[in-house]
Amino acid sequence: MSTTKTLFITGVSSGFGQALAREALLAGHRVVGTVRSMAAAREFEALDPAKAHAYVLDVTDTTSIDTLVADVEATFGPVDVLVNNAGYGHEGVLEESPLEEMRKQFDVNVFGAVAVTKAFLPYFRQRRRGHIINITSMGGFITMPGIAYYCGSKFALEGLSEVMGKELAPFGIAVTAVAPGSFRTDWAGRSMQRSPRRIADYDKVFDPIRQARQEKSGKQLGDPQKAAKAILQLIDSEKPPAHLLLGSDALALVRAKLAQLSAEMYAWEAVTLSTDG
Repeated sequence: MSTTKTLFITGVSSGFGQALAREALLAGHRVVGTVRSMAAAREFEALDPAKAHAYVLDVTDTTSIDTLVADVEATFGPVDVLVNNAGYGHEGVLEESPLEEMRKQFDVNVFGAVAVTKAFLPYFRQRRRGHIINITSMGGFITMPGIAYYCGSKFALEGLSEVMGKELAPFGIAVTAVAPGSFRTDWAGRSMQRSPRRIADYDKVFDPIRQARQEKSGKQLGDPQKAAKAILQLIDSEKPPAHLLLGSDALALVRAKLAQLSAEMYAWEAVTLSTDG
């Protein structure tokens, strides 16, 4: 790394957040991370008592975020990189899944990320620098049966990231949506919230997907440590991209989606153009 930075990462107890925090500390960066309990805070700070600092935060508690961020800036100085990583997956057929589960999914994955970002923006804007990284998913580009609420939240975060990038570029602030494919994290395991099955019509289309996801958990192709190293490359870039896919599966599936979209646009071009005038 050419320069040491201060990173603020939400959700450093597991998954990408934990992997990124560990690699960043090894690279000499300071990491301020959020966790859900004091025990997790102590465990995180033990990684590097000089450079690892933890705050207990539930990102859905939006009333406490501004005060926490102000304390971080006052205590540790300017934050260079914000990583909105905290999130989880919901699995369930849309018709079977209560609306409340969708609200919870969006509260964490979307509203939580936006609330933390909004708290940091006045500092970033005043300094005319900063890098915001939103951990989205290939599920923010491609879809499959049974993760409608999750994909919806990640599509939303992808769109928000892209708009923020355009709004903040004049102030020297970069925004990157990082979209991982399947990685060996807890996403499909203990972190996954699953709605119960009850409608037999969906058995054939969804049950094999749920079973395969559970069996594959922990055996995915993606290595979280390598993802962390890739993100460290990203934050060291002078011109970071608006979108970064991680994993060969994400690349193949998103390319296929774009090809399908292009073919549909071509097939329906005459109808599309018929509405002008």
